[in-house]
Amino acid sequence: MKFQVLSIISHAPHPLTGELLSAADRLEEVLAVGEAAERLGFDAYAIGERHAGAFLSSAPTVLLGALAARTSRIRLLTGVTVVAILDPVRVAEDYATLDQISRGRIELVIGKGAEAGHFDLFGLDEERQWDLQREKYELLRRLWSEEGVAWEGEFRSPLKDVTTVPRPYTGPPRVWHGSATSLNSPELAARHGDPLFTANAIQPREAYAKLIAHYREKFEEYGHDPAHARVAAGSGGLLIADTAEQAVARYKELYEARVRQNFKPHLEGKAGYNTPFRTIEDAIADGPQLIGSPQQIIDKILGWHRVYGHDLQSVTVDGFGLSTAEQIETLGRFAEEIAPVVRREAPSTLWEA
Repeated sequence: MKFQVLSIISHAPHPLTGELLSAADRLEEVLAVGEAAERLGFDAYAIGERHAGAFLSSAPTVLLGALAARTSRIRLLTGVTVVAILDPVRVAEDYATLDQISRGRIELVIGKGAEAGHFDLFGLDEERQWDLQREKYELLRRLWSEEGVAWEGEFRSPLKDVTTVPRPYTGPPRVWHGSATSLNSPELAARHGDPLFTANAIQPREAYAKLIAHYREKFEEYGHDPAHARVAAGSGGLLIADTAEQAVARYKELYEARVRQNFKPHLEGKAGYNTPFRTIEDAIADGPQLIGSPQQIIDKILGWHRVYGHDLQSVTVDGFGLSTAEQIETLGRFAEEIAPVVRREAPSTLWEA
């Protein structure tokens, strides 16, 4: 198993104290945690992209550029690149530039995004979101793999003899497809032989297992070697204590206050927006949250692995209001007490020559 740290750079008041970091301090926190993730031996660090809601992740390329300059080994991913609302030419140029700066450490996770408001913001029809994603991704693939591209589609002006520059560092970066609630992303990933990144963040495990099973079935149907069907999985937040009892005592008020703060009443009943695990006890027992003792977290990740067969596990430490020092301490405990066991029990050849 490989391990990634993800931040979607939430920027909401602390759920208990009401304190709100300045934008500059919150962004510096993300960069500091990214540097720490490399020091602690994590394999990847990912920045999300949101254009609506209480987030500061509208410009992931800027932050990934800063991280590329501050790190030397760790892979740099997105989580997700909202390709449905972006110009594929701009995406090709920006991320190829990052790929050059980082000397081949960039990978994309693409998706339609979890905040529907960005379609209106960019003047696009949300009802066409999957058509937008499919067409724009397929153009991006060509721009990275071909020169002198001639192309005509529905959602942007035609291209004639276009070669985007710079070219990627050593060929097109790997592109994962983020998958949370719909079979559309697993289908698109399978069609092109790409890896799948399941959100695994809000719903019960069975919901994500269905998407992964569809992906693996279609991957083979499209003629790809099933051995190459890579899967990654997110998680709903990481909180570690010595025992389950200590985890409940230390984090119950914090966890449940954040759940209440994040609740979206207008989306109640719509999959993927409001967690059904509203108490910390439910989250520990059955949720996608990684909360509890190191052994509990090991057992949960390995339980996911038995169902998902995934190569990469993503964790998030900045979603509950922990300080920068607490986030780094949590990652340190994960790297020392959890990651070695999971790596041994569920080895992966991802990112190995």
